[in-house]
Amino acid sequence: MADESESAGARAERLARFQPASGMLTPRFSGLASFMRLPVLDPVEAVGDGAGEGAGEGAGEGTGEGTGLVEIGLIGIPFDGTTTNRPGARLGPRAVREASTGTRALNHATGVAPYALAACADLGDVPVNPVDAAETARRIEAFYRPLAEAGIVPLTVGGDHFITYPVLRALGAARPLGLIHIDAHSDTDDTQYGGARLTHGTPFRRAVEDGVLDPRRCIQIGIRGSMDAADERDWALAQGMRILTMEEVCARGLPEVAAEARAVTGDGPTYLSFDIDALDPAFAPGTGTPEIGGFTTREALHLLRALRGLDLVGADVVEVAPPLDSAGITALAGAGIAFEILCLLAERVAARH
Repeated sequence: MADESESAGARAERLARFQPASGMLTPRFSGLASFMRLPVLDPVEAVGDGAGEGAGEGAGEGTGEGTGLVEIGLIGIPFDGTTTNRPGARLGPRAVREASTGTRALNHATGVAPYALAACADLGDVPVNPVDAAETARRIEAFYRPLAEAGIVPLTVGGDHFITYPVLRALGAARPLGLIHIDAHSDTDDTQYGGARLTHGTPFRRAVEDGVLDPRRCIQIGIRGSMDAADERDWALAQGMRILTMEEVCARGLPEVAAEARAVTGDGPTYLSFDIDALDPAFAPGTGTPEIGGFTTREALHLLRALRGLDLVGADVVEVAPPLDSAGITALAGAGIAFEILCLLAERVAARH
């Protein structure tokens, strides 16, 4: 992002460059599918000098005060090599890109026009290694570190939930982040299947251990279903993480839940992670580990809109597995949720100017 020296005219020119293709000019089913029909930009170009010289004091800390050509980068991570149940999330980014071509430029509920607030682009996919989780983690972290240093706020579509761990390592390298984690599962197991430490059930435990997440500023919302052992939840609670089960969410209501999320994360930099299995399988059947009794899509939208104004430095939508959903409604839900999160990020980028 440019620093305060960027003129109004230069900023207007930059925003005009990164607008999605209009459905009023070309049909939404035509052309190459990109996230939200945005321009596709090579990540090397995205982290260049862009519109501004001199990043200011916050550059390199993932605070959105860098020198990137764009301010929000939408990225796919097509990896599901640590899925422990049903595979298919490696195809999530491609399906969400396709579904997202139906989104438009204005959020009817909040009035947010994200592309008028922040320069956004599709930065492509991380070149993962589909048979090596550790190598994929290294590649993801290496992909995101330059983005963080350039102040580009990433919005990621996975991929299984393991991918969040190396993203957090890149964004939280300078200081530990807070976390709003909307999911059916806590994903704080220690190991799975005879000692495997890198799975889609372990990312947040690894991130806390690595010091890139502050557990006292982490809240998990919508947790439900059966567990293999109590340790997963007990460990998270012992670290100071707040867990709001789906039962508590239903008893208290979304406004109270959102208020507690704000209280837990506070004013510090925070990451938002949305696992599509937070939704009830009636609304998102195409996911690896579905759990009955989850959010409706309408409830998820209301919850996300209640998080406006938080200091969000990155976000993801994960676990969309298109082969498990012949109707495509899970990818549609993923695209809609990604757009709502994009609106949150764009408002935050604009507030930093």
